[in-house]
Amino acid sequence: MNSDSPLISSALRTIEIESRAVSELLNRIDADFVKACEVILACEGRVVVIGMGKSGHIGKKIAATLASTGTTAMYVHPAEASHGDIGMITAHDVVLAISNSGTTEEILSLLPVLKRKGIPLVSLTGDRQSELAKAASANLDARVDEEACPLGLAPTSSTTAALVLGDALAMALLEARGFTRDDFAISHPGGNLGRRLLVKVRDVMHVGSAIPKVMSGTSLPEALLEMSSKGFGLTTIIGESGNLLGVFSDGDLRRTIDSGKNIQEITIDEVMSPSFKYIDANALAAEAARIMQESNVYVLIVKSESQPVEGMLKMHDLLQSNVV
Repeated sequence: MNSDSPLISSALRTIEIESRAVSELLNRIDADFVKACEVILACEGRVVVIGMGKSGHIGKKIAATLASTGTTAMYVHPAEASHGDIGMITAHDVVLAISNSGTTEEILSLLPVLKRKGIPLVSLTGDRQSELAKAASANLDARVDEEACPLGLAPTSSTTAALVLGDALAMALLEARGFTRDDFAISHPGGNLGRRLLVKVRDVMHVGSAIPKVMSGTSLPEALLEMSSKGFGLTTIIGESGNLLGVFSDGDLRRTIDSGKNIQEITIDEVMSPSFKYIDANALAAEAARIMQESNVYVLIVKSESQPVEGMLKMHDLLQSNVV
C-alpha cells in the first residue's frame, strides 16, 4: 500500500482531528458533569434521550449504553415528540438533549412543555452559550475546534466527542450505582456474553450416579471399569469417611503401564494422584473454562467443604453450553 496515497493521508488526518477532539474532553469534566450525574441519579423515572439527525443516532447509542449499565433510558425522536410522542415523557423522567449547535428547532420547541411538566433537562452541546445549554440544569460540553470533514459540514469530530462524553456519563453513573457484573449479565441474557456471565458450574455439571467413584482399596481393574463406564477419562477415589483421596486418570494409567507394574495385582491407592484441579459449584462456568485452559486439563472435580465430590465438569459441557 502506498503510504503517500491521498486516501491514507485523508484517513490519518481524520483520525488525528478526532483524537484531538476526544483528548480535549479531559478538561471538560467539571462541575456541570457532576451536576448532570446528580440529576440523573436522583431521577425516579427514565433518562429520555432526544436528538435530531446525526445527534439522534448518537443519542440512540447513548440511551442503549445507559440502559445496559444500570440507568433506565430510552430514545424519543424530537420531531415525533412535537406530534404526540412527548406524552411518553413523564414528570419522573430526565431529558438528555443532544445538539451540537444548541439551536435545533425541534428540540427548542419542546422546552416550554418540559418546563411546564417540571421535567429536569440535561443538555449535551457544542456551544455553552446556546439557548439549549442555558435552559438546562447542567450542560455537558462537547465543543470541538474543527470537524474532520474537510468541508467543515459533515458532523464527524462533534459526533465522536458527543459519543465519548455519553460513554463517560454512563460509566460514571454505573460506578455511582455500584452496578456489578451480575447486574450486567441480567441486562444481557442473550448471546455468548450473557451465557458467560450467567451460567454457573452447577448449571452444567454432572451429578449423582454419573460421577465416577471407587472406594479406597479398589483393585485397579475394577477402577478401570468404572472409568470406562462413566466416560470422563478418570475416576475419583473415596475414603472410608467419604473424603476425596485423589483421582486416577488416563494419564496415570499410561504412567502405571510404563512403570512395568502389573495392573492386575495393584490397588487404586498405589497409583492414584492425590492432587487434582477442582472448582466450587457456585463459580461461573467461564471461570471453570479458564482453569481448564490454563492447566491444560479437560475435566474438573466440583467440590465444597460440605461435599467432597459434588459433581464433575468436562470441557465438552462448556462447549455445548456456549460458554467457550
